[in-house]
Amino acid sequence: MFIVKIPSINGLGHTKGCESAGNAILKELREIHSNEKGIPLNVDLLDLEEIHVDNSKIDEANNLIYKNSLEIFETKLKTIFLGGDHSISYGTTRAFLDHCKNQSKEPCLIVFDAHADCMEPMKEPTHEEWLRALIEQGFPKENILLVGIRNVWKEEISFLNKNKIKTIRMSQLTENLEDVCDGIMEFANGKELYVSIDIDVVDPAFAPGTGYCEAGGLTSRQILYLVSRINRIKNLRAVDIVEVNPEKDVNNQTIKLGAKILSELI
Repeated sequence: MFIVKIPSINGLGHTKGCESAGNAILKELREIHSNEKGIPLNVDLLDLEEIHVDNSKIDEANNLIYKNSLEIFETKLKTIFLGGDHSISYGTTRAFLDHCKNQSKEPCLIVFDAHADCMEPMKEPTHEEWLRALIEQGFPKENILLVGIRNVWKEEISFLNKNKIKTIRMSQLTENLEDVCDGIMEFANGKELYVSIDIDVVDPAFAPGTGYCEAGGLTSRQILYLVSRINRIKNLRAVDIVEVNPEKDVNNQTIKLGAKILSELI
């Protein structure tokens, strides 16, 4: 397991603090002595790396994230990226797409998020636009699945409908979590899989330390169940955990949940 910190933010000032999430999560991971599978954990034995970025130079940071991620996909079997805000996923998923093209493999992207992140992209896509920019740059639309969305702008709804992007809303998840999870796993079957986890997919009662809290989200137990199931997918190549903001956290709840999610992926 290869873990890469990416302390990059591009949220127009709204995500300041997320750059310190990687270190905070890894520090909290030291307090988890074994995961729920009974596997002992030792942070000192983990294969860790950081992509060092200058958040005052967004274009340079994006290129660095892309370049390093592409190299990682070519050399590592499975990687966890610790953000940063959701803008990091623009560079990592573009690299994932190009890697799959180079290997003649079919890419698949599953995004857990309260929001669609499909606003009109800026020159350097922020955390609100990264997914739309990725789609417009050629990621196969039919291989994208948005899970847990519950607050979507009118413009985004039109974009999702026009491009026939598959979504699973929170109301569907809560009807029958196990059956929906079976469907998610079936969606990824036979493809190279990248999973992006925006912590705001979780209800703020369990994860208050994020920039855009949305009521009515997943419980901590539900997200851990989904992560543990998805981690069994043989073709899972990468996971990112983003939008954890230690500066906005309450009693370390969100950081602890981020560490718990990470522990279940190891």
